[in-house]
Amino acid sequence: MLSKRVTLADVARRAGLSMSAASMILNGRPDTRLSQDAHDRVHAAAAELGYRPNVAARGLKTDKTHTIAFVSDLVATTRYASGLITGAIAAAEAAGHVMMVLETGGEPKRESEAIGAALDRQVDGFVFASMRARELFLPEIAFDTPAVMLNATNARFPRAVLPDEHGGGRSAVGVLVAAGIREDIALLGHSEKKEEGLFRSATVADRIAGIRAAMAEHGAEFSSESSIWLWEPDGGYQATKKILRQRPRPSAILAMNDRLAFGAYQAIAEAGLRIPDDISIVSFDNDELAAYLRPGLTTVALPHEAMGRRSVELLLGDEGEGDGETRLPMPLVERDSVRAAAV
Repeated sequence: MLSKRVTLADVARRAGLSMSAASMILNGRPDTRLSQDAHDRVHAAAAELGYRPNVAARGLKTDKTHTIAFVSDLVATTRYASGLITGAIAAAEAAGHVMMVLETGGEPKRESEAIGAALDRQVDGFVFASMRARELFLPEIAFDTPAVMLNATNARFPRAVLPDEHGGGRSAVGVLVAAGIREDIALLGHSEKKEEGLFRSATVADRIAGIRAAMAEHGAEFSSESSIWLWEPDGGYQATKKILRQRPRPSAILAMNDRLAFGAYQAIAEAGLRIPDDISIVSFDNDELAAYLRPGLTTVALPHEAMGRRSVELLLGDEGEGDGETRLPMPLVERDSVRAAAV
């Protein structure tokens, strides 16, 4: 049988004070004008009785429930972007808030239901997140609760947290240049010629723009460009088999993501070649598998946890703070897939 919930009245009675006095002390009011002994008695009574504040009742009085809704497409149920929710939860807990996680699979009906469920529970704000950075279309539900877009953009909600893909693209090229590699570089996953007029996403466009800007800046050119629409291991494997038949053979591969690089590793090993002695590889995302490849894959990471934390900080900050897009740097994770620069 469930025990009766301990109430504020129970705490006040145990401490020998009025409910209003006990309430002021437990809510941390700095101007209670009550003695230290009174404060000690109330906190001792709350601890002894196992008192927990009634958040719903407090919300009615303060118009705040200290609850945030994290609404995503597939972030919680896939490993690729789980750092987004890890960072968001950490920031919410640090601020004394609870996070309600609602997964929709990207289905409009489930999105409407999720938003409605959160509004019914009087959340203080929304974080709308996407597994892959993109423009996120939300149901036309009228509400004035604050919201921040995470790894996504939306015209209705100007505050958005995104990775700095342009800077990340420049970093990937910079790794190769620092190793003295400026020629015979193969681009794996994108072809400017074959994909002219096609649109993947704004973030992919930023990544490509950063790559090409850095290549031009260093006077480097790609020896080949392989268009692969689905950036998965088999695509990387098949394209790399063709790349390795080129003469001269590429000295480096710049892969558009780690899954393509994983396929490239397989093709290179199958050809009897070694990384990085025969060919260097640099990639993007810092997927979990990047650290387990041998040699470890040098990659430009998506700062998912930092992005998740920043989205909550913006949501709970001053109104209007961080309006527009906040782009966080993509850190370079250097492992052993790029040869050392010649001395």
